[in-house]
Amino acid sequence: MKRFWIVAGALAVTLATLALALALGSVAFDVRRYLLHEGRLRRVMESQPTVESLTQGLLAEKTTTLIAAPSSRQDVERAISAHGGIKSQEIRGKASRYAQLRVFRARDMIYFVFFDASGVMRDFACISG
Repeated sequence: MKRFWIVAGALAVTLATLALALALGSVAFDVRRYLLHEGRLRRVMESQPTVESLTQGLLAEKTTTLIAAPSSRQDVERAISAHGGIKSQEIRGKASRYAQLRVFRARDMIYFVFFDASGVMRDFACISG
């Protein structure tokens, strides 16, 4: 009977360790994925692309689709409500400062890209989609 409890305890510790390793790996993957997408958008923003050039560039990748190109404040609010998730308030704040918004799905992320009145990229937000 003592041998049973030793084996059961060892199995429980092994399973708990495996579960912890998998959970930490999942969190690390999500953080890395987010940082890669954010870094990508930050580098793109440094070149100050226009609405047209950024849209063409992202759509040329074939893994990115344009979800929304809202033309009114109501359309902006609908896009944020539909896709903003936990960052909706941050995105609303940015949307109030900029004239144009484009929403893209890039694989498993959603990009909210903000442009000034002259159509130059000024800010962005990305969330897990």
